[in-house]
This record gives sequence, structure tokens and C-alpha cells, in this order.
Amino acid sequence: MDISTLSRGLDTIWVVLTAAMILLMEGGFALLEAGFVRQKNAVSIIMKVFVDIAFGALVFYAIGFALMYGKDTGGWIGLSGFFMGGDLSHLVLNISHDTYWLFQCAFVIAVISIVSGAVAERIHFRAYIIYTIFMTGLIYPISGHWIWSPNGWLAQLGMIDFAGSAAIHALGGFAALAAAIFIGPRIGRFGPAGKINVVSPSNLPLASVGAFILWFGWFGFNSGSTLSATNDSIGHIAVTTMLASAAGCAACILFTMLRYQKADPPMVINGALAGLVGITAGCAFVSDAAAILIGAVSGITMVLASEWLEKRKVDDPVGAFAVHGISGSIGTLAVGLFAMPDTSSHSGLFYGGGWYLLGIQALGLIVVAIWGFSLTWLVLKLIQQFKPVRVSRDEELIGLDVGIHGVPAYSQDHDFLDVDRLRSESE
Repeated sequence: MDISTLSRGLDTIWVVLTAAMILLMEGGFALLEAGFVRQKNAVSIIMKVFVDIAFGALVFYAIGFALMYGKDTGGWIGLSGFFMGGDLSHLVLNISHDTYWLFQCAFVIAVISIVSGAVAERIHFRAYIIYTIFMTGLIYPISGHWIWSPNGWLAQLGMIDFAGSAAIHALGGFAALAAAIFIGPRIGRFGPAGKINVVSPSNLPLASVGAFILWFGWFGFNSGSTLSATNDSIGHIAVTTMLASAAGCAACILFTMLRYQKADPPMVINGALAGLVGITAGCAFVSDAAAILIGAVSGITMVLASEWLEKRKVDDPVGAFAVHGISGSIGTLAVGLFAMPDTSSHSGLFYGGGWYLLGIQALGLIVVAIWGFSLTWLVLKLIQQFKPVRVSRDEELIGLDVGIHGVPAYSQDHDFLDVDRLRSESE
């Protein structure tokens, strides 16, 4: 076995393992969102995560990967690699195309999972399946091509987004915002005269475990984006990831103690995630101190963004937009400020790189935000012409677990169900 073969083998193992870590994050999304929503909708959230994984993987295999990483056409779209066939010779990697697809598939599943939390407790299951197909097969792959394909037009301008603060989190966050506005708030969430009714999470310990799983998986998310087991920056990426998440969490603890006179548990959970989202774009390019600053700013801004949405009667049950849309935006712009020399093609403003990189980062962020928001709105509008996007009032009040899926998350019965009796009662 020569050195090149050994290197290829090590890189393959590294990418597969980190892809598996990212896929494990779906368990984190499931627990986090199930803990944040009401008890009567826990099964509904879990089912949406299964949709993310199952439909997301199949659609991305069939068309999404080709549109994102296929042979470039004018910097806008890829047109080869459907069903992983055709010409993919332009992808020069030290791993196989199958291995690369697996890693990218884990990313696309994460994108759609961001949206699922924002529409929790009220979106119709069939409508969600259709939207998932559009997101994983069209919306994300096309904008992802602009940023991550070597010939994508934003990549050619010099945009830097190492692991996806813009390509994944800002896109998913602004898509989540559009979906939350389109579908409207949960029944009773907002009262007259601007009254805001608090919906208590059903299980904060469960949500906390979900956050810890996401935290763990994020090391695969960021460090795995090197696509190489021997990359010298893996250790630094892991350190900046840890510092930013810790700073986001700590900042939320202190900020909510000052603002609410008590540390707010849901905000603290989301603060750690906000720090992770914020560092994702620049984890390989910024210093440890900058990572701490990015994480802290992301955490505090997430709290303020959550309050801002509530005042405007936008109902986001898990804080998807505040965590992913806002922190993803901060992380994208932060690269333009803090990118260190010799780590990227352009230095940040504070390292003598001038305004160019910051301008490109801002341009890319604006384009991705508009694309994610507008395409989501249009797709939901299209679905509405054929299928109801929102469940009926009765289904929402009884809970989607029973109303849509026919089974509660937590059974109160201590014996077997009398199926015949239940059927006769339903008739």
C-alpha cells in the first residue's frame, strides 16, 4: 500500500464518520423540537424528522446533488450527476464521489430540519412532504451551487462559507421565517391588544439532551468539512467550534439573568446552538478570540431576535429563525471582519484585507436570504392550490399526534387498546 492509497483510505474513513455524526444530529433535532413543543405534538415532530431523512436522501440522490455539484452552467446550476451518474470528473477529490455524496446528503437533511421546527404543531403532514422535496431537490442545491461549487458565481467572487453559516443555516433560517409567516401562529398564541401567550415546553430535559447531541454532531459538521483526516486545521476548527458554542451559551445565561432576572432555560439551550451556527462559516479562518466574540454576539442577538418576532406575532415554536437565520447571518458577515491572513483567499477587514471580502459576504448573505424566503413562500403558495398547508382547527386543537398520525406520544392506558371500540366510536 502506497502513501496515496493510505491517504485516500484515511480521508474516506474520516468523511464517513463525520457524515454519520451529522446524521446523528437528526436525533438531536427530534429531541430538541419534541421537548420544545406541546406534548400532543411530539409524534408529529418525530415524523417530520423521518421525512427529512428519508425523502431528503432520496431526492438529493436523484436530482439535488446534480444541481448542486454537477457540471457547471454559467455559474448558476449543475447539470450532470443525476442519480450519481453522468460526468462528475470535474470533482477532483481524494475521496470517492459516493463518499462525498454521503457527506453532502447529511448537510441537506440538516437544512430541511431547520424549517420543521418553525412550522411545528400546525403544518399538514402531506404539505410538509411536498415542501421537503422542493427544498432538498431544488431550493438548497441551487443556492448551494452558487457558494460551494468551484465555478459557482458567488464562489468565483470569493465568498467564504466553510461549513455553511449562509449556505445551510441562513438559507434554512429565512426559509423557516417565510414558512412561519405563511402558515400563521398557533391558535391562542397571540391575544388581542398585542398580548403574547407563552406556550410552555413539554419536556426541557428532553430538549437539553437534543441540544447536547447537536453540539456533539457539530464537530463533525465543521471539522468534517475539511474532507481530509490529515488536514492541519482540524484541531483549530474543533477549538473555535467549542469556544463559540460555549460563549453563546454563557452569554445567554448572563444576558437573560440581567434581562429577565433569571436564566431562561430555552434561551440558554438556543444560545449554545446560536454560537455553533455563528462560527460555522469561519471556524477554519478566525482566531480563538474572534470565535468567542462571534459566539457571544450570536447568543445575545438570538434572544433579541426572538423577542422581536414575538412582538410582530410571528410564531416560531423552537426559535429556528433566531438561531439559524440571525446567527447564520452574523457568522457569514464575521468572516469578512475576522478572516486571518494565510487561512483564506482574502483577509478580513480587521486584518488589513479591506472591504472587499465583507462586501462579498454581505452580497452572498442577501442573495441566499431572499432566495430561501421567496422560494419557500412560492412553493407553499403552490402547494396551497392543491393541498391544505395547515391542519384543520380541530386537528390542531386535539394535537397532530392523534389528529394526523392516530397515536399519542405518551399513552395513559396501562393495558391493551380496544381497537374495535375505538373504530366504532370514530364512526
